[in-house]
Parts: sequence; C-alpha cells; structure tokens
Amino acid sequence: MAQNLISLDLTDNLPKFDAALDAIEQVMDIFVSLTPEQVRRLTKIGDKSETFCRQTTAILEQNQQAVPPGFDLEELKRDLAAYDALRPRLLRLQALTAKCADTRVALGSDIQAASYDGYGLLKMFGKADNVAPLQESMRSNVRRKSPAPGQDAA
Repeated sequence: MAQNLISLDLTDNLPKFDAALDAIEQVMDIFVSLTPEQVRRLTKIGDKSETFCRQTTAILEQNQQAVPPGFDLEELKRDLAAYDALRPRLLRLQALTAKCADTRVALGSDIQAASYDGYGLLKMFGKADNVAPLQESMRSNVRRKSPAPGQDAA
C-alpha cells in the first residue's frame, strides 16, 4: 500500500465521542434552528454593523432616561453577551468539524488508493474464475485516465 495518510481505530473512542455529542446536543437544545428562507430574510451583523451595535448599546446604557419603556435594553445586553460567549465556542466547533471532515477525506483517500493497488494486483495475478466477478465490479469503479495530449483514446 503506497498511501497511508491515517491509521485510525475508533472502537474505544466512539462511546466517549457519542457521549460528548449527546452532551453538546443537550446544551444546544436552547439554540434556534432557522430555515434557509428565514436566514435569507434576516439582517446579518458584520464587522462594521457589530461596532455600530456595540456603540449604540453603550450610549443607550449611558442615557437610559431616553430609552422608552417598550425598548428592552436588558434583552439587548443579554443578546450581545450571548453573542460574545458563543463566538469562541463556534470557532472551536468549526475547527473540530473541519478536523472530522479532513479525517474522513484522508480515510476515503487511503481506502481508494489501497483499492486501486489491490485492483492492480488482481489484474496482474487474479485470472482465477473466483476473482473475475470482483474484477468486473472493480473495473466499473476505476477512474478512466484521459489520454495524454496528442494521443488518441483507444
């Protein structure tokens, strides 16, 4: 086997992994899920608008006498605090998700590379009748290489 990006046995870690995911899901029960349409319609906060929102909150806090009774300044402050608390955790989750995705890509690539190597061995040595069906199955999955420039496909 020429390629081995990762060698991984998750057997012992899967129960801990699943328990950690269960715990995260329980904590996140209070979070909201939006439809794509809802997300599309919502105003999104960016770097400049975040600065504006923070400045507005600070000025409202300093001038509470100007805040009408129907405006919930405390809710605004709680939302801002939750927004700040969520940011580093979201970054950690995104990094972990990316690491899982990269690991899956590496495993898939190792599997594919080993399968191609095995197929090559079968082509070379596997002329027995019991290997023919497997070769036929594998042949349909093997990537076809395009001819080099200037060569006609055979």
